Amino acid sequence: MRESVPGPAVGDAFGGVLRACHEAGARTGAVFQIVERDDGHIAASDAAVYFAPVEDWPELERKACEEITGRALDVGCGAGRHASVLIAAGVEVIGLDSSPGAVAVARARGVDARLGSASVVPAGISAMDTVVLFGNGIGLLGCPRQAPVVLAELARVAAPGARLLGSGHDPCVTTDPIHLAYHDHNRRRGRMPGHLRLRVRHEHLASEWFDYLLPSETELAELVRGSPWRLVEIRQDGRGGYLAVMQLR
Repeated sequence: MRESVPGPAVGDAFGGVLRACHEAGARTGAVFQIVERDDGHIAASDAAVYFAPVEDWPELERKACEEITGRALDVGCGAGRHASVLIAAGVEVIGLDSSPGAVAVARARGVDARLGSASVVPAGISAMDTVVLFGNGIGLLGCPRQAPVVLAELARVAAPGARLLGSGHDPCVTTDPIHLAYHDHNRRRGRMPGHLRLRVRHEHLASEWFDYLLPSETELAELVRGSPWRLVEIRQDGRGGYLAVMQLR
């Protein structure tokens, strides 16, 4: 009888990636993050991107950072890539992440990081002038069912007239047949093409499966409609990436 091999332990895989990369000096090629999609697709990416200096950021995010004023909430702050730059520029920033490892690394890098999520912001955070969702952070809307919860929660902790700046990507701007097949599979299930079901892998750990949403600009406008936020502008990079600017109604 063949002995069964246990699967990965469920845990803070994303935090493990960031801790390992931080301990390696955030060197390019030192640590890789593995992301598994529910169709079996596996993607590997250099974890050093979570520590990238501002000159390596997408241009849309670089320019948006120059517009941030007042108190800022960096949702999905990760290792503090964006928060640390804003802090150096004199912006008061609170980082927020659901990964304990990410929070620990961000704190080690001088960020006031708190454990929480876009749908459950912890007590003590309120009256934020700017809400930041960078690094494709629009994906934290999760899914069409979860998006209204996230938008309402972020509005709850925002100051009157606050702005939300979020970067995203149109999933259909691709020619990859594997991704296009996944979009078709989603459509057949009555889902948005860019509704991803993912988990992060690191060594013996795997995160819980989670929803991550890549909406087109038209789909994002529909998700925001009826929320406490008004979609003011969408800036494009010409390659499918965009930066959405919203204002609290």
